[in-house]
Amino acid sequence: MNGDFVVDNSIVMAWCFEDESYEKTDTILKKLETATAYTPSLWPLEVCNVLLVAERRKRINEAETARFIALLSRLPIIVVQETPEQTLRGIVMLARNHGLSSYDAAYLDLAMKKGLPLATQDKQLIRAATDCNVRLL
Repeated sequence: MNGDFVVDNSIVMAWCFEDESYEKTDTILKKLETATAYTPSLWPLEVCNVLLVAERRKRINEAETARFIALLSRLPIIVVQETPEQTLRGIVMLARNHGLSSYDAAYLDLAMKKGLPLATQDKQLIRAATDCNVRLL
């Protein structure tokens, strides 16, 4: 758990689209050679949605989607499952207090519960993490 972290979808999807990838996102991907990333249970749905929208907009094709999903399945990314009650209590308060979407609050909540740094590109989520004393990767 030494170098482990929570990763949000803004980082993960940058690995799929070359025009969104830069040194920070590449460094985080490389970090997965020795660390484990954690995500909340909503993450696979977020990935699917971004991929489907990208296909519809002709940004990627079905083969590229399949390759990206295969890449993700080989990475040490653990999807953390919680009960609805556990999820709702923490996320509603965080989202309300920091002006976040429930999705972004789920990543922050997980980072806080696990005591892990958060990897994100989302500016509002970065501000909220800083306010909550959550380290950023």
